[in-house]
Amino acid sequence: MKSRTTTTITIAYMVKLLLVTLCAFSSGIHAASLQKESSTESSDEDPSTLWRWLFQDAAQQSIALSNELQCLALNIYFEARSESAQGQYAVGHVVMNRVAHQRFPNTICAVVKQGGEKRLNRCQFSWWCDGRSDKPINRKAWLISMARAFEVYLGQVQDPTYGALWYHADYVNPKWSKTLTMVTKIGQHLFYLIGKQPTYAMNFKSGL
Repeated sequence: MKSRTTTTITIAYMVKLLLVTLCAFSSGIHAASLQKESSTESSDEDPSTLWRWLFQDAAQQSIALSNELQCLALNIYFEARSESAQGQYAVGHVVMNRVAHQRFPNTICAVVKQGGEKRLNRCQFSWWCDGRSDKPINRKAWLISMARAFEVYLGQVQDPTYGALWYHADYVNPKWSKTLTMVTKIGQHLFYLIGKQPTYAMNFKSGL
């Protein structure tokens, strides 16, 4: 039987999913309407064509958004499920900061899956190319990761990493870290920038 905490998390996740889907749907209708208004076709066109157009566009946007959120949640789950809420937000924000930075891919899934497609252990986030299953096993941790992903994506929490683009666990010492500037430590992760030029994807903490 589910605990009250797990049930609450599940309900919160479903509510947020509904809100995001509705936002995507609304955006799809608005975009399609603008495109429709600019069309030179006659006004007596079959109305059913317009409705199919609107719903298809909104559905495609919702699916794309759902995939992006899942990639973000998976990264939080595999990289930081044992960390505090702050540590999980930090990992999520690094992904979003990379999306906003010109040297990295411009979608969440592309950032998370960068590198390692053909060779093991050559990706940006080790869980993606370690040869193991990418299916979450811990149900409670997965629900929490999804909730954290929503909060980060929607800008509901500040970036505690000061715009960091890299991080690693404190029990390793990678060579690449020597060329960067460490800006903070959260839980077991150390976070880095190039010099002191942060890339804030959204909310951030001041004081750097």
